[in-house]
Amino acid sequence: MKKYNFGAGPCILPREVIEKTASAILDFNGIGLSIAEISHRSKDFQPVMDEAMALVKEVLNVPEGYSVLFLGGGASLEFCMIPFNFLVKKAGYLNTGVWAKKAMKEAKLFGDVVEVASSADENYTYLPKDFDVPTDLDYLHVTTNNTIYGTEYHKDLDVPVRLIGDMSSDIFSRPVDVSKYDCIYGGAQKNLSMAGVTFIIIKDDVLGRVQREIPTMLDYRTHIKKGSMFNTPPVVPIYTALENLRWIMANGGVEAMEKLAKERADIVYGEIDRNKLFRGTVKCEEDRSYMNICFVLNDEYADLQDEFFKFATERGMVGIKGHRDVGGFRASCYNAMTVEGCKALVETMKEFEAKH
Repeated sequence: MKKYNFGAGPCILPREVIEKTASAILDFNGIGLSIAEISHRSKDFQPVMDEAMALVKEVLNVPEGYSVLFLGGGASLEFCMIPFNFLVKKAGYLNTGVWAKKAMKEAKLFGDVVEVASSADENYTYLPKDFDVPTDLDYLHVTTNNTIYGTEYHKDLDVPVRLIGDMSSDIFSRPVDVSKYDCIYGGAQKNLSMAGVTFIIIKDDVLGRVQREIPTMLDYRTHIKKGSMFNTPPVVPIYTALENLRWIMANGGVEAMEKLAKERADIVYGEIDRNKLFRGTVKCEEDRSYMNICFVLNDEYADLQDEFFKFATERGMVGIKGHRDVGGFRASCYNAMTVEGCKALVETMKEFEAKH
């Protein structure tokens, strides 16, 4: 039975990326050693780091004056590093879900934090719009895609201040105007690589403005100066990211990824809207995420939840259980998810409807 990985993270990866990573773990570039055991400062690994950084810039058309970093700690460590490095007097945050709320909590340790807008009043089932942004903010922080609740900003915001974006789960799925941001960051395990590495795209000339002392490891300037090798980087996840970036480029870049994301979303949301058993959890169609499609059973069929989960699992649908804060189901459709996989999920939903 063929399986389709709809898990929210770690993410589905292209099969060829997995195979090339597996090969490199056994014997990297024919040197007789595993990439997992060679020195990160060796002549064998340095080209991996260099090309991965260069491809991030190429894929996203990153302007001059920005650096790319690959670090450990996940996006959760960035929740602290962002205000440590950027918050001088006051920062604004959009509270659009669990991860945005956690980022805001950390920022409050470093200065004045304004909740510019929030959708907490309706359990994050919509995205705030038409909000006023104070012009005296050091930055506005936005979580562009909310994996738990299935909402996504599909375009970069137009606001009168600089942006910082947590793009953990939708990076490389659409074109991004990087010039609007002082920093873009995210855990790679949602749409780029395996767990263990964090990507950061940072504007160089905005660093060094804060007066506070920053611990060496938490200062972005440390890692820019050392090319992400101040300490031992997560070498295998960086190699996987490199192979995935190559795959994105070979398959048409972020423009093609966006087109595919829309096609997949139309297939699955179309069935959710048609099927008598299900309904989507996001209030406005324009707020629906292309990456994380959340849905529940209609009230009159709520007692069928366990049955549908078992039914879908038996047909190869993996990882579709919804987050505990939302319930129901979640089909995460990252870049490597195929149209075939989405159609298989739709057929499963149709079969289950026919039973009831």
